[in-house]
Amino acid sequence: MAILSVTQLNRYVGFKLKEDRSLQSVLVRGEITNFTNHYRSGHLYFTLRDAESCVKAVMFRSHAQRLKFLPQEGMNVIAAASAALYERDGAFQIYVTDLQPDGTGGKALALEQLKKKLTAMGVFDAASKRPLPAMPKKIGVITSDTGAALQDVKNVIGRRYPIGHLLVYPAQVQGGAAAASVCRAIAAAERDSCDVLIVGRGGGASETLEAFNTEQVVMAIYNCTVPVVSAVGHETDWTLADAAADLRAPTPSAAAELAVPDVRQMLQQVQDCSRRLENAMQQQFRQKAQELERLQDRLKLQSPAHRQELAQQELCHLQKRLEAGIRQIWQQCQEQLVQQTNRLDMLSPMKILGRGYALAYHGEELVRSAAQVQSGDVLRVQLAEGEITAKVQ
Repeated sequence: MAILSVTQLNRYVGFKLKEDRSLQSVLVRGEITNFTNHYRSGHLYFTLRDAESCVKAVMFRSHAQRLKFLPQEGMNVIAAASAALYERDGAFQIYVTDLQPDGTGGKALALEQLKKKLTAMGVFDAASKRPLPAMPKKIGVITSDTGAALQDVKNVIGRRYPIGHLLVYPAQVQGGAAAASVCRAIAAAERDSCDVLIVGRGGGASETLEAFNTEQVVMAIYNCTVPVVSAVGHETDWTLADAAADLRAPTPSAAAELAVPDVRQMLQQVQDCSRRLENAMQQQFRQKAQELERLQDRLKLQSPAHRQELAQQELCHLQKRLEAGIRQIWQQCQEQLVQQTNRLDMLSPMKILGRGYALAYHGEELVRSAAQVQSGDVLRVQLAEGEITAKVQ
């Protein structure tokens, strides 16, 4: 019996395993454990196990980068692989060329994993959503130039907003090159300084919407400096691009309605505003005219001319009162004069003389007593009418 070295033994066993064609293409079901993602090389290392056994597994980068999902610890999978011996360590292992989730579709799982990743990055946060411009000048449309979606968008914008400038950026919207094509179109629209973008396509099977569920397209929409309206598929369709966009529309036609205003409604609003403005101005004019009139009246009352007029009126009034007072006083004086005259007349010596009395003067002295005169004196006698001379006997 020949003596073999370890290397010879491992090489022989490895050769026998490779020689067995049934071991070169096997499907193995098991649970992933000891999972390691070697980020530098891109290789995946893990162990598949079931209730009783386990086997080491390697998936090289060339195969791993084609996976639609990221394998995780504890995940049940079905691996397409070939069995072999790692000669250096003498370890039996399988080399995996493909993996499929056991019980869950790979695409669905990959989509869910990408959704969680992007959610953690804040790509879908409401706070990052931007408002659409009220009156965009340039409206960019990224879709297939041969699809019905483009015609729908053109018809809606042409009817609602003919003053807008529509720029079409043709892109593949399905197939392996669709994601890169959509990203290039978004970049071109940014360079052209579009004010708003409509990104999408018409409806279809879920497989035809795969480009809008890729991280490449989602991040292009999220990082786009222009507000994006997504219009992928029909109303019931949903993609990650919809969640990343600033606004999601159920259809391309609805996206066009959301992206631009209706000129007819704007014109009606302008007319309504014009009428309201005119009514408000007229009301203001009336109020200001009334206020001006009140101020003019107040100013007139405070003006020197008005004060002079009031003073003149007051002067006339006082003058009339003065004249009336003077007339009253004059009348009272006249009455008093008459009364005093009558009284004086009644007390006048002449009045007494008129009743037959006379006044005798001896020289200038009124004779009141006979003792004042002597016989032979000449007296001047004052009568009611005239004077006489008398000699005392």
